[in-house]
Parts: sequence; structure tokens; C-alpha cells
Amino acid sequence: MDSNQDGIGDLNGIISKLDYLKELGIELVWLSPIFTSPNDDNGYDISDYRNIMKEFGTMEDMNRLLAEAKKRGIGIILDLVANHTSDEHAWFIESRKSKDNPYRDYYIWRDANAGGVPNEIGSAFGGSAWEYDEETKQYYLHIFSKKQPDLNWANEKVREEVYDFMNFWIDKGIAGFRMDVIELIGKIPDQMITSNGPKLHEYLKEMHQKTFGPKDLITVGECWGANIDVAKKYTAEDRKELSMIFSFEHVSFDQQENKEKWDLQPYDFMAFKRCMKKWQIGCATDGWNTLFWENHDLPRIVSRLGNEKEYWKESAKMLAISMHGLKGTPYIYQGEEIGMTNVAFWDISDYNDIEIKNMYKSRLEKGYSKEEIFESIHAKGRDNARTPMQWDDTEYAGFTTGKPWLKLNPNFPKINVKSQLTDDTSIYACYKKLIQLRKEMDILTYGDFKLLFEEDEDIFAYQRSLNGEILTVICNFHENTRNINISELLQKNENRQNIDCILSSYTKITEENEFRPYEARMYLQKKQGE
Repeated sequence: MDSNQDGIGDLNGIISKLDYLKELGIELVWLSPIFTSPNDDNGYDISDYRNIMKEFGTMEDMNRLLAEAKKRGIGIILDLVANHTSDEHAWFIESRKSKDNPYRDYYIWRDANAGGVPNEIGSAFGGSAWEYDEETKQYYLHIFSKKQPDLNWANEKVREEVYDFMNFWIDKGIAGFRMDVIELIGKIPDQMITSNGPKLHEYLKEMHQKTFGPKDLITVGECWGANIDVAKKYTAEDRKELSMIFSFEHVSFDQQENKEKWDLQPYDFMAFKRCMKKWQIGCATDGWNTLFWENHDLPRIVSRLGNEKEYWKESAKMLAISMHGLKGTPYIYQGEEIGMTNVAFWDISDYNDIEIKNMYKSRLEKGYSKEEIFESIHAKGRDNARTPMQWDDTEYAGFTTGKPWLKLNPNFPKINVKSQLTDDTSIYACYKKLIQLRKEMDILTYGDFKLLFEEDEDIFAYQRSLNGEILTVICNFHENTRNINISELLQKNENRQNIDCILSSYTKITEENEFRPYEARMYLQKKQGE
């Protein structure tokens, strides 16, 4: 939300929408980076960790946001970007001056190898991860943009600097940190190790001890490469590292194996079901799951796995129900709660994201057609999730009265908050109900998990059980109408008399045993006598 009409969302805009968040039931808000930045990668290139990006406001605005959020029982989680800084950070400006500068070892510098780059480590944004610096005739490492040089976590001084600014924000009263690409901080570039390096968990234990450990804070690490065994190392309580991590296996099944994310394939639904079972059971006791469909790096889920045309509302609600009945902490990305969709721009100048722009240039050079490239961008591009929030049907969707920093999705007159707030059948109402249920029902937090219909190619269904109660979630992920014997499934008998359908993706259930396209239901069976 833009408060000063410069077309950019800001801290005062967030303050103006805190009551909306409270009404929805939100208890924590994770902000993408708000720190001073040249904005080469949407703020993930930080030049000053102790100040606010001028486009977003001032430190006074930030203090007010923390205070106003606290009044409403809402905590603010900051995005900790500690794998790299901006090349405009004071540390890097010093580091590149000379090989004997005190800050030289804050970053990772190497000599050329046989006249070329030090080794074959590639950038996540395409090309080499090594950039030659003319001043000192060496290369520096950047796993992302060349304006995002990687910090050298093997240097104790670097770690102390990071812990120091973390404590600066903890003292201000934040609720925790989301840790950007945290699995990369233990890299050993000379051995071609970039992720899950041997000292990663040693660094996290040290961070826990020196910053958030004694405090009641939430920490969540972004870990694209984590499997269950690795996840437990991060999140098992006795290890004293993080509260939870984002693992991304469940959102990778529409990508061709061993290819880039842009290389599309039909979503592998059966692999998704196996994945959810594995993580729900694998982290049932040791560790903790995050539950999410979307974030600032991922496309809109109703466009990806639902049907944004004929069954927009039903499929968006089904996807919400399917995720929020699971064990873990749910994360809702802005606009997900109203079913915002992907956007299809056909001019590369309409996109802002550096990853999209780099891919477009690279694939043109490799001979891909513009149609092929835009098909991938429309499906998986990060700007799908970054178009401005759609508050109402006025010009610029109520986000701003100025020109927005990124073009709006043209469907905002239909898909917006205002149109859903008073509609009991809306996607917003479904999310609000799910949040309410999670606060009221212990079974959603603590219940055991059992996957149903394991070999069914349309139905994702599971049961949660706790102290004699059973919660059954049945979701039809496709457009096939399916028949399911509900009485048999729920074992309706004298011991199971109190069975209620507490939530459905359709307004009315027409036939108990018939699951229409994208129909989802949540049944609660209480113990006899309750």
C-alpha cells in the first residue's frame, strides 16, 4: 500500500492496513527487505542494514509500525539478507580498494585461473558467479547479481557484524527473522561447495547463541535444497538453530528434472502427494513444517495448480483448504487470500525482476523464440507475485493514485479486497475461516497425519487425529467429477455420530458423495458424547 502516492508501497501504507490484517486473523507479518538498497534485486542487495530504504519511509515510520502492529497483537518479521550485501555497502567499497584493505576478507576474492574465472560456480541469475574487478585484478564471488557480492562467513569479523545488526533490530522489538538463502552461508567456493557447507550448522548455532536464542522470536530459513534429514538439523529443538525452514520440494514438480525452473512440464500431482506425506510424517516429532503455496519468488498458485477462469473461486479455496489442514505454520502471501492471479505482459520492459530480464536476454541468445520465453515467464516469473496489491476497483486498484512501480494485473476490477470483504462465499472468507479454525482447534496444530487415497490421480485427502477426534480433508485437485463414499470413509456409526462438514470450497454440497471440479471439504468427527 502506497501512502504518499509515489507509486511504491511503504511502511505507512502497511500501518494503514494493519486493521485489515488483524480482521483476517494474521499474527505475524514478514516484510521483504526494507533496508537501504540500490534496489538491483528488489531490496535483496542491502547497502545499510541499520537504515530504511528512503522509498519505504524513515526509521520513525518503522518504529511506529512496530508499535502499531504490537497494539493489534501483530509481530513484524524482518528479512535477514546475510549471505551477501550490495556492492554499494561500505564494507564492499572498502574491500575492493586494495588487497590489504582491512575489509578485503569480508568478501570472497580469488585470482584468475589460467586466464579465466577462478572456477565454474554459476550465478543463480545466469552466467558465472565470478566478476572481475579491474582495480585489484581479482575476481569476487556473487551467487546472485554482480551487484550482490557474497560475504565471507569464514571470517569471524563478518559473523560478528551480522550478529551486531541482528541485535540492533531485536532490541527494537521485532518478532523474528526470515533468513534469505541461509543455506549458502557455509559455502567453500574453492571446493565448489555453495550450499549446505560443513560449517553451516556451526554458524547457525553461534548465531542462535549470540542473537535470538534467549528471546521469544520466530526464525525461518529459506532452504531450497533441504531434505528431511537436513531440515531436522535446522529445526530440532535440542539443536538450538532455527524455528522452521521453507523447503520447496512441493512447488518444484512442474519443472523438468535437472533443468532450469523455466523448463516447464505438467505438474506431477502424484509426486506432490508423496512429497507431502514424506514431510508431514518426517517432521512430525523432530522439527516443524512451514505450509505455503506462494511467496515473492513464486507464481500465483491459482494460476499454477487451479483454474483461474471457469473455477477461479472454487480452485483457490480448494488450494487454501488443502494446505491449511496440514501440520505446520501457514504462510499467506499478499493477495493470495483474494485469489490474485499470474499476469501476462508481452513486452519485456513491463517486467522489473532482474532474474526475468537476465533469462530473457540469455534465452534469446540461445535461439529460443520470444513466444517460448514469454510462456515460461507467464508461468514462473517472479513478477507474477509482485504486481501491486488489489485493494479495490478504482484506478490503480486502490494501491496508489500515482503511477505504480510495476504494472497492475488488468483483472483488478474483478479480483480485489473490497469485493470480497462482505461476501461470505469469497476466497477471503475461506482464508479467514481457516485461520480461525487453526486458532480454535488443537487437532490442526498437534494432530497426527495419515494420507488417504494414495494412488488416486485426482484426490489429495488426509486425516488428522488427536485425542479421539478426527479431521478429514478431501480435495479434488482437477476438473474430473469424482464419487467418494463419504459414509464409508468417515465410518459413520454409533461411535461417530457427531460429524460436521466445517468448511467447503463450494457454497453448497449438492450430493454428499460427489466431488465436483476443485471441490474441497473439511469434516470434523468428535468423540461420542461430545
